[in-house]
Amino acid sequence: MNLNLEAEKKNTYDAIVVGTGITGGWAAKEFSEKGLKTLVLERGRDVKHPNYPTATLNPWELANGDRPTQEDLKKQGVQNRTGYTVRQSSKHWFVNDLEHPYTETKRADWMRGYHVGGRSIMWGRQSYRWSDLDFEANAKDGIAVDWPVRYKEIEPWYDYVEKYIGVSGQAENYPYLPDGKFLPPMDLNCAEIELKKAIKDKFGRLLTIGRTAHATAPLPHTPWRGTCQFRNMCIRGCPFGGYFSSNSCTLPAAEKTNNMTLRPNSVVYELIYDEQKGKATGVKVLDAETGEQMEFYAKVIFLCASAFASTYIMLNSISKRFPNGFGNDSGELGCNIMDHHLGVGASGSLDGFEDQYYSGRRANGFYIPRYQNVGNDKRDYLRGFGYQGGGGRQGWGRAVAELALGADLKKLVSEPGKWTIGMTGFGEVLPDHSNKMTINHNKKDKHGLPVIDFDAEFKQNELKMRVDMKAHAAEMLEAAGVKNISTYDNIGGPGLGIHEMGTARMGKDPKTSVVNKYNQVHACKNVFVTDGAFMTSAACVNPSLTYMAFTARAVDFAVSELKKQNL
Repeated sequence: MNLNLEAEKKNTYDAIVVGTGITGGWAAKEFSEKGLKTLVLERGRDVKHPNYPTATLNPWELANGDRPTQEDLKKQGVQNRTGYTVRQSSKHWFVNDLEHPYTETKRADWMRGYHVGGRSIMWGRQSYRWSDLDFEANAKDGIAVDWPVRYKEIEPWYDYVEKYIGVSGQAENYPYLPDGKFLPPMDLNCAEIELKKAIKDKFGRLLTIGRTAHATAPLPHTPWRGTCQFRNMCIRGCPFGGYFSSNSCTLPAAEKTNNMTLRPNSVVYELIYDEQKGKATGVKVLDAETGEQMEFYAKVIFLCASAFASTYIMLNSISKRFPNGFGNDSGELGCNIMDHHLGVGASGSLDGFEDQYYSGRRANGFYIPRYQNVGNDKRDYLRGFGYQGGGGRQGWGRAVAELALGADLKKLVSEPGKWTIGMTGFGEVLPDHSNKMTINHNKKDKHGLPVIDFDAEFKQNELKMRVDMKAHAAEMLEAAGVKNISTYDNIGGPGLGIHEMGTARMGKDPKTSVVNKYNQVHACKNVFVTDGAFMTSAACVNPSLTYMAFTARAVDFAVSELKKQNL
């Protein structure tokens, strides 16, 4: 008995954070800086900044022309559905699908990285605020449940995280895309400026430079981070710390406090619930290397493992109090899967500007914010979409298709080609109870744990929206004089936007939602969910900045509640 008590004491912390991605890193930093002894559990291997194996390799140093081998495709067939993740330069950041499978009642594209930092190493870094248009949408449209918060409540937290991570962008005073605390914006090139002017003149629409979590100026509070080097090799990991990741920013900050214990190779698979106390006392963990089972204990637990992974832990935590999954009094746990639907847009070539070029490889494009179903604009679908795109000059790769030899070929590859420009839409997906994930006990992963089954699809509202997404892209390019315009529409499955949301939604009423306005599980006050699982609707902008703002706010609330002995 004494041995058990000693082990429990040794494994007891003030706070446990599950996951080290964008939200886990933030929770770790905030708890540690507020003086709490914090255990951070990561299911994958350790990755220390700036040790990213392919970050500085030249193209000719990458095997197979940086393309996947047949063996890679066998192991990472699902991860390769993006068309860009499984390369020699980036495949090590994505899971082996044979070791970590899932099942699909309906197609779902789940892209994952099991390592310290999670997808904060590979994310697209686009960082946009929500507006009241987004927080009020469910109530206005009578869809799902209302958000229990509005923009004004989250605004100071957006300020807080933006100033810390460094977001470059241009203030535009556009009502449906609030401005933030920006570092200097990156530059639009001449083709993009031409498009910006054309769509403003003809349609009254805004085009702005992407708002991206890149340090375009030094950040004094994180002196160990450098600024963006304009290499555009971000998916490999940035040894300069030029963009925000947990590895380069929040985890080092947490480490400096000496309050964080980071434990990689720790697969959390269940919450421990004490029926008498009516609260969670800890988590059950499987050591990914040894298979050893262990338990860790804390006063407060933050699930930041990613939307589907956090919900999996909750669904897998069965007790007398929670026979259908932890905190699942509402029956909404695992339901309302959302993502953004993309893969639809247009591109073409632009004559002129032959005497102009640009410097560096800007890891960013332009952004056209939502303009549908606002003001007097009314569509035959709800909500709307934005566009991300970019312009540039063709490189030497075009010579592959050219019939040139000798001196003609040398001249061709030494000069830039025509200007091209294109855009792809990101559309909002409505929450729907029938879009769900469950646990499939008939299939196991390499640890012997049951896997997730997905049963979700895009509905009629999304399909109607895509008609406009394609047509408007073409008409905006046409307005700018773009030639040879081609359109495309490849919808893929939910998950391909890599913005998975829902499954443990936030709401006012415990009967219809899983967490409250502070990300606190309604039915268990010392467990919080702050990754994409808590999202009640999806908006049409990239969600990571919103996750960070809510996470910082939730930690602030949790620490205050701990001090009041309410947890």
